[in-house]
Amino acid sequence: MKKAIFFHAGCPVCLSAEQEILTLIPGDQIEVVHLGEEKGKVADAEKAGVKSVPALLTPNGHVLHINFGASIEDLK
Repeated sequence: MKKAIFFHAGCPVCLSAEQEILTLIPGDQIEVVHLGEEKGKVADAEKAGVKSVPALLTPNGHVLHINFGASIEDLK
C-alpha cells in the first residue's frame, strides 16, 4: 500500500497543518517529511509537483497544497 506524504518546512503554519493531517490520516498510512531537515528530499517533492509547503502528496500522486508556509524555491 502506498502512503500519503506530508511535506513541510517546520514553520508554525506547517506544524499546525501537520497536527491536523495526523488526526485525519492514521500514522501507518502517511510519511511526514520535514524539508528543512531533509534537504535531499526537496527535489523529490518538487518532482512530485509540490510548489509550496505544507503540502500533502496523496497515494494517487495528487498534490494538495495546504495554506502557505514557504515556497519550494525557498527550501532549495
